[in-house]
Amino acid sequence: MEHLIEYGSFLAKTITVVIAIVVVLSMAAAMRMKGREQQGSLQVSKLNEFYDELREDMEEQVLDKATLKAQRKAEAKAEKARAKAAKKGEDTPKPRAYVLDFDGDIKASAVEQLRHEVSALLTLARPEDEIVLRLESPGGMVHGYGLAASQLARIRSAGVPLTVCVDKVAASGGYMMACLGQRILAAPFAVIGSIGVVAQVPNLHRLLKKHDIDYDVFTAGEFKRTVTVLGENTEKGREKFQQDLDETHEQFKSFVAQYRPDLKIDQVATGEVWLGQAALTRQLIDEVMTSDEYLTRRAREAELFHVRFVEKKSLQERFGLGAATAVERFMLNWSSRLQQRYWS
Repeated sequence: MEHLIEYGSFLAKTITVVIAIVVVLSMAAAMRMKGREQQGSLQVSKLNEFYDELREDMEEQVLDKATLKAQRKAEAKAEKARAKAAKKGEDTPKPRAYVLDFDGDIKASAVEQLRHEVSALLTLARPEDEIVLRLESPGGMVHGYGLAASQLARIRSAGVPLTVCVDKVAASGGYMMACLGQRILAAPFAVIGSIGVVAQVPNLHRLLKKHDIDYDVFTAGEFKRTVTVLGENTEKGREKFQQDLDETHEQFKSFVAQYRPDLKIDQVATGEVWLGQAALTRQLIDEVMTSDEYLTRRAREAELFHVRFVEKKSLQERFGLGAATAVERFMLNWSSRLQQRYWS
């Protein structure tokens, strides 16, 4: 028992030292990074090569050697002819299609990458090119998705065709983004719509009152705070809160109607959602099709580039992750030793 107490004391001291070192180094890294702008890099890969590799892998597994050899020979000959024509200026260059991904959360956090991707593309994309956005989002905060939609509006303003593909869900703020596309494609069971606004505010005032706890809210301005979580909500405050929601909803409807003028907005702006085919019937989308089908089709006639902006982690973030991993490994290691020495 005495050995166990001594060992526990030693372990506690060791952990304290490790944590102190982590804190000091983290503070030093934070001071060094203070004032520096977060940077990142643009990653571009050619999707045609990806699809070609899939096809070639399949052919190698299925075709007999003679057929495969003849096909590879024909492909090499065709490629040589294309290169020769291009050298002479006789070959018409293919249009380009740039593929972006947006995986939305409640805060539309991916807008930080989207804004850089759009800025980069608009330096090069031409009206004969195309930008394809693979969009997945159940919606979220109004201001976050408003900014994300504004990034796509930049593409429209530049005159570059925008196609939006939805494989799973584009609802609420997600559909606000989707409606910017000249074409919206959705998978058969993708969830589309929910042109509505929702806000939920729990109120604990009666619980506090039951326990004789006062909660005071001081404001300057009649409607600085309409409803609260802990204070007593008034009917006037609730009415103002609902009015704000209605106004936001009207702006949402106007925004969608601007980019989907043929849409019967009052019939679909009910907060409901529809699956692919039903969404097509209501003109919320233009075609029922998965992004895979569309991109493999486009790969035959255009050069496809997948564009992704990757943020560079700060020294503080990288160190914090490394330190956390080191501490976790340390704890697991000593825990294992403790079990082997005293309980095995």
